[in-house]
Amino acid sequence: MPRSRPRPVRYAPATRRGTVIATLAVAVAGVTAFHRAVPNSPGRLGSLIESFLPWAGPVVVLLLVVALVRRSGVALIALLLPVAVWVQGFGGLLLPAPEPVSAGRGLTVVQHNVSDENPDPAGTARALAASGADLIALEELVVPALSTYETVLGVRYPHHAVHGTVGLWSKYPITEDQLVDIRPRDIEEGWSRGLRAVVRTPYGEVAAYVAHLPSVRIGAGGLTSARRDESARALGALVRDEKVRTVILMGDLNSTVDDRGLAPLTSQLNVAERGFAFSFPTAFPVARIDQVLARSATVDHIRTLPATGSDHLPVAARVTLDTTGP
Repeated sequence: MPRSRPRPVRYAPATRRGTVIATLAVAVAGVTAFHRAVPNSPGRLGSLIESFLPWAGPVVVLLLVVALVRRSGVALIALLLPVAVWVQGFGGLLLPAPEPVSAGRGLTVVQHNVSDENPDPAGTARALAASGADLIALEELVVPALSTYETVLGVRYPHHAVHGTVGLWSKYPITEDQLVDIRPRDIEEGWSRGLRAVVRTPYGEVAAYVAHLPSVRIGAGGLTSARRDESARALGALVRDEKVRTVILMGDLNSTVDDRGLAPLTSQLNVAERGFAFSFPTAFPVARIDQVLARSATVDHIRTLPATGSDHLPVAARVTLDTTGP
């Protein structure tokens, strides 16, 4: 009986082996570069993608590993595109913090959602005070924890203002403060999560805003962010009408600076130039939703501080005021 010859093993050409990876690479680059073109309906898809844009980087790394394993030159060449797009959009955030200018007019500010379920408000307050910040903004201040924050922070921060569940502690005098209305129309009275204060710093007056925008949820229908977006528009209008030249906004904005939902703010305020500072959730931070934004000032660098009893990490930012100001 004649022997049957074994069938030769057929290998897909290298160009075919890399087609899928190359296609994915181009898709990642397209979404990262042109995320504003992604429609927000249905389910606010555009905002959802923008909330996690920096994570396009790890996706590219994963595709790179697969391309190397498959030895696909086509895929490796295609991957240059998303790498270039990511570096252009986020590479600067990886750079080390710039050296402070000796003649600069700098402030250090800390932003922290302390959580209304924080089991150790005193420890949290001590940790924040140890940062040495000039300004500390807090959200989710509730009774009886509020008195603890006032007592502990008051040792180093003699000036403070609290309205509703947000507060500001300052080393420098607060000359005026008031509640600001950023409540969405369908939320009942009593929802108070915004304040404005004027701080007299050694470099001139600063209008400091502290805000806690409404939460968002991700479900089967997509991202529910209508209330947050409405609140951001209200806050943006207040900032636009602010008479004090220098503005620093600190808050849990429940969004990243890439999310179009914060456009009313990011279109007129500077965002951090260095640092990712993913702040939420504490167990595995995937996004920075705790923000420090500024007008007539530069947010040079932002970083996270060690965890407290909150489900958010504190963030600290160095803000350099415009030297051309008064």
